[in-house]
Amino acid sequence: MSQKNVLRGVFLVALGATSYGMLATFVKMAYNEGFTTAEVTTSQFILGIIGVLLINAFQKVKHKENVVKAKTKNIFSLMLAGTSLGMTSLFYYLAVKYIPVSIGIVLLMQTVWMGVLLEMILERKLPSRQKIIAVIIVFMGTVLATNILKNDIILDWRGIGWGILAAASFTTTMFTANRVAVEISSAQRSLYMLLGGAVIVFSFALATQNMPFNFSIFLKWGIVLSLFGTIIPPMLMNAGFPLTGIGLGSIVSALELPVSVMMAFVLLNEEVVFLQWIGIVLIILAIVIMNINVKKNN
Repeated sequence: MSQKNVLRGVFLVALGATSYGMLATFVKMAYNEGFTTAEVTTSQFILGIIGVLLINAFQKVKHKENVVKAKTKNIFSLMLAGTSLGMTSLFYYLAVKYIPVSIGIVLLMQTVWMGVLLEMILERKLPSRQKIIAVIIVFMGTVLATNILKNDIILDWRGIGWGILAAASFTTTMFTANRVAVEISSAQRSLYMLLGGAVIVFSFALATQNMPFNFSIFLKWGIVLSLFGTIIPPMLMNAGFPLTGIGLGSIVSALELPVSVMMAFVLLNEEVVFLQWIGIVLIILAIVIMNINVKKNN
């Protein structure tokens, strides 16, 4: 693959990760205007599904007979996998309701060690020394990035709990997204996973929304959230990862972490001390270590 294509892939993945990094700050701003988690997630998924439907329709017209149609089995598998996508959004948005965005994104990044643990269970073998080192660095980085060493910092346990659950469900999403119905187009896969996630989101909304639904969320924040959360990032990353490869793509996607913290610092005036930035750098370093190819000299 040419250097030009690799650089193009890096650019696409970086833009996708940047979009994801902005998401939590927009959610927090919507909360500040009085919108509920149910309203935020419902508007994001409804508009996201509409957007992905339009993309699928465009691809069908453009490629005509070349588009591989999803079978009933594919649709069911993708919707089932998509439930974890819906849970990730719910848990993450609930987390940032109780804790700062800069802490919430750090908790979401616990997918690094959760992924290693899940891989160990599924493949029934111990992780490599490279991955164990990465996990240790993640734990060190998390301690610093959450600033829990500072005695006067009190984090709401509800936010921590939701953040850990978001990381667990996101780990499941990552493992299933690249293994289920890979023979059909990414746009179709995104659509059915969104529909599966919507089942979770709508069920949550029906169970928790005890006041009249504020439909102004669709125009005020729904469009922004669907674009930066469910439409733009998957498209960019699906286009970029084949050009970069999983290893380099994963490293570049770690850009989501500093972008999220910076957005919270600039737009929400969240305090981020020097030790937290050190922790963030350590977590990014762990992601790099996990994804670089270590060449052994025989």
